[in-house]
Amino acid sequence: MKLAVVGGGSTYTPELIDGFARLRDTLPVGELVLVDPDAGRLELVGGLARRILARQGHPATVTTTSDLDAGVADADAVLLQLRVGGQAARQQDETWPLECGCVGQETTGAGGLAKALRTVPVVLDIAERVRRTNPGAWIIDFTNPVGIVTRALLKAGHKAVGLCNVAIGLQRKFAALLGLPPGRIHLDHVGLNHLTWEFGVREGGPDGPDLLPDLLGRHGDAVAADLRLPRAVLDRLGVVPSYYLRYFYAHDEVVRELGAKPSRAAEVAAMERELLGMYGDPALDRKPELLARRGGAFYSEAAVDLAAALLGDGGSPVQVVNTLNNGTLPFLPDDAVVEVQARVGRSGPVPLPVPRLDPLYAGLVAGVSAYEDLALDAALRGGRERVFRALLAHPLVGQFDLAEQLTDRLLAHNKEHLAWA
Repeated sequence: MKLAVVGGGSTYTPELIDGFARLRDTLPVGELVLVDPDAGRLELVGGLARRILARQGHPATVTTTSDLDAGVADADAVLLQLRVGGQAARQQDETWPLECGCVGQETTGAGGLAKALRTVPVVLDIAERVRRTNPGAWIIDFTNPVGIVTRALLKAGHKAVGLCNVAIGLQRKFAALLGLPPGRIHLDHVGLNHLTWEFGVREGGPDGPDLLPDLLGRHGDAVAADLRLPRAVLDRLGVVPSYYLRYFYAHDEVVRELGAKPSRAAEVAAMERELLGMYGDPALDRKPELLARRGGAFYSEAAVDLAAALLGDGGSPVQVVNTLNNGTLPFLPDDAVVEVQARVGRSGPVPLPVPRLDPLYAGLVAGVSAYEDLALDAALRGGRERVFRALLAHPLVGQFDLAEQLTDRLLAHNKEHLAWA
């Protein structure tokens, strides 16, 4: 089995390699190709990848290349984990929205739109080249904003599934709190990428007993602290929102916090410099502990599980993925992309039925999904007015003058990445 990782020079990649090595029985990979335009990073990351596999006795070969067509040729699956503009662009996404009193974040709000505009055309070009050279390959997208990028891929007819590590992270945390193996925990995980809630925490599978009331009753303080939300929010909702909901439920508080400290992009950039220095050490043959602070926890387990289910008989039969709505949430169009539990096999994911969403959640989901539709239109066709419409529709913006100011700043900071601007 051959897998290609586009963006293989990312500092995330050793996390992925470690998962391939540990979970070889789930996903028997024979060849890994790391594809990246940065030859220097590829050399460092590729060297560490080979040492990690060798240390764990994994027989897979690792090759590196900047030639996308050669890298994806004959691959069974292509994983996308790229960042157009690098950490410098992320730094901008996280700072200029704050000038307008809005959350500066790389996946939601105005910064998230900027990332989508930069990313969608690049991903679609990659996907078209994959289709030309290797039409049977699955594309697994971990590139943010995952919902919009996956929607673009599916709209263009690609064999694609979106992947996020929020659900698996919560599953592991809840399992630890409840004293159960992670595989025994099934989440009633419903919403859009980075806009989800856990409406149930079930033991054993989709039809198992709901442990959520017990979880909140005995461990609500720990869950709330991890989400950085007041315990009262969880008690009143009776569900667990993802930590990205804090940008909505505590927007003004988050803006004040972000304005008073260095950006996450600056922290990550410093971490990446340190990590790349470590990766160059020929004695290093395991992922360093510092990588856990980089983000993407359990990404490797989720990626292995998904690839195994798509490519063969391995992997969990039910997984959280980003895929077409197709009636799962009846208030959304069928071509919207939702993040829910789905049965996954060689033919792709099929979402499990979900209960009717209370208007408290359905309203926000519908609003953000409408924004994503407008954001994709702006990414595909360009134009200042389309950018403005997407910002005006976003629940974190929603004001005419504010959308105008944000549009001007977005275009000024992203001209080098937007051919039409």
